[in-house]
Amino acid sequence: MKKTKHQAVFGDFQTPLDLARRVAQLVEKRTPRVRTVVEPTCGTGNFLRAATEVFGDRPDYRGFDLDPAHVEASRAVLDACPGLSGRVERKDFYTADWKTFLADRPAPVLVIGNPPWATSAALGALGGGNLPKKSNFQKHAGFDAKTGKANFDISEWMLIRLLEAMQGTRAALAMLCKTATARKVLGHAWRNGLEAGPSTLHRLDAKAAFGVSADACLLYTHTGSKPVEPAATVYRDLSFDAPRGTFGLLDGRLVSDVDAYRALRDLDGPKRRRWRSGVKHDASRIMEFTEEDGVFVNGLGERYALEETHLFPLLKSSDLANGRLRSARRVLVTQRRIGDDTGGIRRSAPRTWRYLLDHAGPLDRRRSSVYAKGPRFSVFGVGDYTFTPARVAVSGLYKTPAFRAVGRSRGKPVLVDDTCYVLPCRTFAEASFFADLLNAETAMRFLSALVFLDAKRPVTIDVLERIDLLALAARAGRGAQAKAYLEGSHRGDRRETPGASSAFDPLRSRR
Repeated sequence: MKKTKHQAVFGDFQTPLDLARRVAQLVEKRTPRVRTVVEPTCGTGNFLRAATEVFGDRPDYRGFDLDPAHVEASRAVLDACPGLSGRVERKDFYTADWKTFLADRPAPVLVIGNPPWATSAALGALGGGNLPKKSNFQKHAGFDAKTGKANFDISEWMLIRLLEAMQGTRAALAMLCKTATARKVLGHAWRNGLEAGPSTLHRLDAKAAFGVSADACLLYTHTGSKPVEPAATVYRDLSFDAPRGTFGLLDGRLVSDVDAYRALRDLDGPKRRRWRSGVKHDASRIMEFTEEDGVFVNGLGERYALEETHLFPLLKSSDLANGRLRSARRVLVTQRRIGDDTGGIRRSAPRTWRYLLDHAGPLDRRRSSVYAKGPRFSVFGVGDYTFTPARVAVSGLYKTPAFRAVGRSRGKPVLVDDTCYVLPCRTFAEASFFADLLNAETAMRFLSALVFLDAKRPVTIDVLERIDLLALAARAGRGAQAKAYLEGSHRGDRRETPGASSAFDPLRSRR
């Protein structure tokens, strides 16, 4: 099925009737005596039709949509079922008083449907006015809010608002959405003391249903029931057969496998040393090069004779994942620390400065506000930690992490891009020590209890910094050596990193 422009932009995927029927049949097994069925974004009415087939004439049916054509189509669905109580209205989801509306309905209430799968950024880029009022409802701070974490699926905002409106009402929520969105919604509810449970996630084939490649599910949760553990069981399909596992909120954080996490709970924190992101420039075709006979070739195929001053060996995610640690790439790094003046490049490396001016157009058009507010040609993900003699490096993009000890090449530290993370080390021996610990079975089992494999970046700094390196080493009988490295008292072997800088970024305050 080819996506229409409306689907690609607004995430407006009308649910096939067969899928809507299977959802309604699943819900009926756990919530059989529904008195009110509400579809807040009813589209052409397939969920309303499926619900009437499953629940009959007992409930009152209410459908809402902003699109007049959808409203008429859904009205026709209910009109074709004589004897049913119900109505369909045109309503803007974002301005509706859902709490008052749901509180006035006969219980139990079933809120069912398939909200838009578009992101706030996608809708905003098109100048669409039908967006929720801007607010940092996820409570991201500073840099995270500027660099993407504040972008969210519209369905995430909608589902959270519906759960908030359902508080105090005996109700069930059954909504199709991306799996990552379902987790975020439940995580938000659990962290903020909202009723949300018992909860289940049921995986579905979004490619077959909607023609899109997305990890999707049915989110099924309840309000108004007895308090339950903040956890959700995941099933492989739209049934209650063969659960695949249980994720939940433990110690204030989401874990992907509750049982596995409990067995290794002692490895969770404190943070012994900061993990850092790799170099971020958002212009790979301009800022990254290969070398051919002493000439540097950028991603546009252009050849330049540049000074070595600001060029560093570079590894990317695929290199780390596949063990290709002899770097064939170079990256142009314009600053040693965020905010450094870049004008000095004109004097220290005039050919490099000329190169930057030649490509000023695309560099100046980089969209992130972090570039707009910094010196011209800025990069991010740099600091003293970037240039330490060695580091442990790992890709954030692969389901099975591979930790690599990385040192220097041609007298310069080997850097990684911003899809990767690094643990700065003083020596290659130290990096090898921690890489071995992190690649061992115990660490892998602990990471598998934390990581959600369907996430765009399964491994993140938040996940990595939950690993207590000292506790991990103690389990392997290597606690004393780890403590010496972490406290900086281990002498190690510095001969592996000749000309090494003394710059280092230890964690200044430990919890």
